[in-house]
Amino acid sequence: MTTRSPRSEIPATGRAREAARQSAQGFESPGAAATQLGPLIGWRVRSRCRELGLSASQLADRVGLSRAMISKIENAQVSPSLATISRLAEALEIPVTSLFQGLDEERDALFTRAGTGPELSRPGTRSGHRYQLLGSMRGPAKRMEAMVVTLTSQEEVFPLYQHPGTELLYMLEGQMTYGYAGAKYDMEPGDALQFDGEVAHGPVRLSRLPVRFLSVTAYGRPPHDEQPSDLKST
Repeated sequence: MTTRSPRSEIPATGRAREAARQSAQGFESPGAAATQLGPLIGWRVRSRCRELGLSASQLADRVGLSRAMISKIENAQVSPSLATISRLAEALEIPVTSLFQGLDEERDALFTRAGTGPELSRPGTRSGHRYQLLGSMRGPAKRMEAMVVTLTSQEEVFPLYQHPGTELLYMLEGQMTYGYAGAKYDMEPGDALQFDGEVAHGPVRLSRLPVRFLSVTAYGRPPHDEQPSDLKST
């Protein structure tokens, strides 16, 4: 004897009436688009309610829906019609487009194979200092810049650097003493140093060559130039 689920026993005409009822209240039957759109709208609604300090009941009063229906929207259990979405946006005091923000947005990803990153020209480059960029995002996405620095020769005087953002050094190979704001740090593989890039900093002494470390500069917000002015082709 085959057992059917309760849902399968609902007559087709009953399901049709239920779909018509939800449509009349401003909801559509879930489809392929709703699979992606529903969770996004629900997340946006919850986030905005937290920002405004609104409870589900208060939002329901503003929109003119039941609290249970607001809960279903937040949990992507129903797909609101455009009219309902418009009422939600008005109640949440945001543009309608804010509820769709993030849907099918394209995001860049940078993949740099070993040894293929472009080289940057910096003081000391001709004296055995190599600065290899590991990739740099463009426009608003540019929040950080990463490079591998390789030092292969001794210098009596090392250049000092100053730049916007916060820098993180992670030692990969060799030994060196790094200077920052009057302090000196002896670094070897596995050591890390983080500091304000606007304060003068740079190597003081190379104890064991070659010296190789990862340098990551976080800007917090994109710098004025989309691309370093001293970028050169390899």
